[in-house]
Amino acid sequence: MRLLVMLAAEGGGQGGMWAAIEHNPTFIVANLVVSAVVVTIIIERTAFQLSRYRVNSKEFFAAIKKLVAAGNVDRAIKLCDGNDYPILQLVKAGLTHASKGADEIDAALSEKLSELKPQAEKRIGALWSLANIATLIGLIGTVFGLINTFAALAAQGLSQADKQRMLSNGIAEAMYNTAFGLGIAVICMIAHVLLHTRAKNIQHDLESTTERVFNLLTISSKSSY
Repeated sequence: MRLLVMLAAEGGGQGGMWAAIEHNPTFIVANLVVSAVVVTIIIERTAFQLSRYRVNSKEFFAAIKKLVAAGNVDRAIKLCDGNDYPILQLVKAGLTHASKGADEIDAALSEKLSELKPQAEKRIGALWSLANIATLIGLIGTVFGLINTFAALAAQGLSQADKQRMLSNGIAEAMYNTAFGLGIAVICMIAHVLLHTRAKNIQHDLESTTERVFNLLTISSKSSY
């Protein structure tokens, strides 16, 4: 307890985390790089999911269904040409093969679906790896901080005040590295859960749209004969 009080007093008087960074910045800087990568992935994936999958698939499919039922397949295809949203690309893949057999429609939809599904979860899995990397970097920084602490205790020819200062700096370095690494890991895990759940919902929506388009086109082609 006395040691923790000394650490708090020393750390607060000399800048706390910034003093630890100045003393040995290697592992803190390494985790800053990891955190920058994490933030970039989170922002990019969030923006991608919100922008590329903002189409209401049920409403859009209802509009396509009306056009196909009326025999306006070409107009339905033009409706899909307005944007490059994945749902529109998937529906268009089926519509462009509407005049062909069920096997070709199914093949076209399956090919497009296999192309679009991985995009929804791209780079999200890397967050788990980055969480482990940040934790390990923090632990390595902790070990080096403790080594410095024991070195301070064993140093010869230093005053008691100098030993206390070196001791507090070493423990501060260890604790800040641990806290920073674990903090990044927690953020990675939370972001992974949220983004992964959203990606699974998107993939389920794509699969449901594939089935609806296939059923619509095969039923309409049979009724046309």
